Amino acid sequence: MELIGYFLAVVIGLVMGLIGGGGSILTVPIFVYIFGFDSITATTLSLFVVGATSLVGSSGFMKQKLIDFPTAFIFGIPSILGVLFSRRLIVPNLPEYIINKWGMSINKDMFLLLLFAILMLVSSVKMIRKTERPFGRKENGNNYTILVSQGLLVGIITGLIGAGGGFLIVPALVMLIGLPMKRAVATSLFIISMNSLLGFLSSMKAVSADWTFLAVFTSLSIVGIFIGIATAKKIDGRKLKPIFGWIVLVMGLLIIIKEIFFKQQITI
Repeated sequence: MELIGYFLAVVIGLVMGLIGGGGSILTVPIFVYIFGFDSITATTLSLFVVGATSLVGSSGFMKQKLIDFPTAFIFGIPSILGVLFSRRLIVPNLPEYIINKWGMSINKDMFLLLLFAILMLVSSVKMIRKTERPFGRKENGNNYTILVSQGLLVGIITGLIGAGGGFLIVPALVMLIGLPMKRAVATSLFIISMNSLLGFLSSMKAVSADWTFLAVFTSLSIVGIFIGIATAKKIDGRKLKPIFGWIVLVMGLLIIIKEIFFKQQITI
């Protein structure tokens, strides 16, 4: 099983290189169901893998001058605040049982995994539906206000469940301010790297990390992102996004079924 997990580490990077996100949504389920980490540890380690992989991937885009740094910081600064809010205030203060009444019992680990699965379903719908139509650059206050608020939302999600939020970032950059797809992907990876690494640093004391394992897994993911970036020059990532969306949809449903019907954490 662990060999499958390491193979999927390459897939994570591959998807991130192709579509500027999405691969990170595989990391938490891999850590929980293949490597056996609890949800808090899985989301924390996921932030490191996603952050390091995105940082290395975005460095190549820096050389190509594809990253829109002003936009990255307009989106990224409120996003970082959202990450810190989640990792410092929400996650450490979650009660052991989120619901423990009316014959229903949902503990903290199960709650985070179910929340993650719901995000996967939302993400899959966005990937399957082709909604990223460029509207041309619209530099007005309303669009940037929405961009800032969406940055804050992405940061909260990133901090809470360890997903980079690329499926939210790329459409926002394309539709709200009219970035071309390649610049949106490049800018998204840079934003994800900032969010995820700061999220990891803010909560690494709360978990014990196996650095050897983390280094191997992250290195494989970085190999994957280089393959993805090279492949993206030949294949339009937007054509692959719906296929990946269906995979994410099935995985999200399987997590919900497993947590509700096979973990015996909910009894009605």
